[in-house]
Amino acid sequence: MTPSLQFAKLSGSGNDFICMDNRDGRFDEVMASPERLRRFAAALCPRGLSVGADGIILVCRPARPDEADIAARFIDPDGTEPELCGNGIACFARWVVESGWVRGRSLRIETPSGLVRARTGMDPYVHACIPEPHDIETDIEVTVDGKVWKLDYAITGVPHAVTFVDDVDRVDVMRTGAAIRHLPRFNPPGVCVSFAQVLGVGELALRTFEYGAETETLACGTGSATAALMAARRFGWPREYLCQAEPVHVRARSGDVLRIYFLVEPDGRIVKVCLETVVRFIYTGQLHSETAARAFEGELREE
Repeated sequence: MTPSLQFAKLSGSGNDFICMDNRDGRFDEVMASPERLRRFAAALCPRGLSVGADGIILVCRPARPDEADIAARFIDPDGTEPELCGNGIACFARWVVESGWVRGRSLRIETPSGLVRARTGMDPYVHACIPEPHDIETDIEVTVDGKVWKLDYAITGVPHAVTFVDDVDRVDVMRTGAAIRHLPRFNPPGVCVSFAQVLGVGELALRTFEYGAETETLACGTGSATAALMAARRFGWPREYLCQAEPVHVRARSGDVLRIYFLVEPDGRIVKVCLETVVRFIYTGQLHSETAARAFEGELREE
């Protein structure tokens, strides 16, 4: 019989995640197979039919324990593996710290995108620093439904495209976001599409269509970071927003406000990108063996 499994459910400013323990390698065979991974995510992520979440995060032993305290793997609802999730890494950090798996409140986390650092103890916020953005492009013009959209693009752990609009509430995020996400120039692997409204200097409202989840989510950490740094560059915001002295405030669809810090070097390179997001520990639970069986079909190793 497939065993029941413990999990934790956390939310980062509206992004919610199922967190599970893979330190003993129990999910390794599942992770090695794209089809098993797709089945795993399809059994756990749909809302109303299972636990429901924007993704799954597994805690693993780091490949290089001298450099990292713990490792994280991310799984999107479609069964693909993004290299990073900003709000996810913040949720992961709080879960790991409160589970007692690392010493102290600061930790080094090994991810497919590289080493990231996080710090808890700033309730309700968790601080997480993500890899330096790269492959930055601005003023990319695409046409969707007869309308030209101007996009700024960067990879901040995962690919993001940002467009600035007058009113985020009037954007058809599902239709337009999905159309841009599927444009050939962004595939593979795809792109998260954010619609940003400037509310004032250092303040944005944001809505994001996330690939992998294939829907609008209530928040996006790396999307918020991308929008913040692109806005500061595009609109010539004051120096305090470019040197980590003041955060850019990004209001998510959930109503929570993320705080984004970054440093622009004299040569224009953007470094030390960090976000602070509201992390809520929602509940811990145990998958019934019936749900576990749907996810693993008996392939999960017994405890």
